[in-house]
Amino acid sequence: MSSTAIAAPGNAFGDTMILDSIDLATGVARFLRGDHVFAQLIRFALVGGSSNIAYVLLFTTMTAFGPLSANIAGSIVSTVIANELHRRLTFNAAGKVGWFKAQWEGGALALIGMLITTAALAGLEFWAPGLGAIEQAAAMIALMAAVGGARFLLLRGFVF
Repeated sequence: MSSTAIAAPGNAFGDTMILDSIDLATGVARFLRGDHVFAQLIRFALVGGSSNIAYVLLFTTMTAFGPLSANIAGSIVSTVIANELHRRLTFNAAGKVGWFKAQWEGGALALIGMLITTAALAGLEFWAPGLGAIEQAAAMIALMAAVGGARFLLLRGFVF
């Protein structure tokens, strides 16, 4: 049944608009739950953002123990959260991949990514010592996006 057939007489424009909005929201939700690569990429980014929020909350809570301890705790906990959400939500693999495998392999990929970005930051200091803070940040954002894209492809192709 089309949304215009349900619209009440006298207020057809408003009712049709509401029903069309509901149809659009339902279609977007169905799209985002799909197993195609673009829907997975969107969910991957949302999970990454959520785990970054968890990291910041834990880091700020634990700064009394020192920034190194807070960073380690935040990194470990946010990585575990992200790996589990990727297993369950991003790749719909809870029935195919166990918790331990997801943590072990996803954690290894996260560690490799951290090593790459750390090495790149050190390389920037060596090869381009005159770069300003904005240029360094832009270079790191581009690198982190590339590492994140590679992590997505590796998780999708080999882990989940």
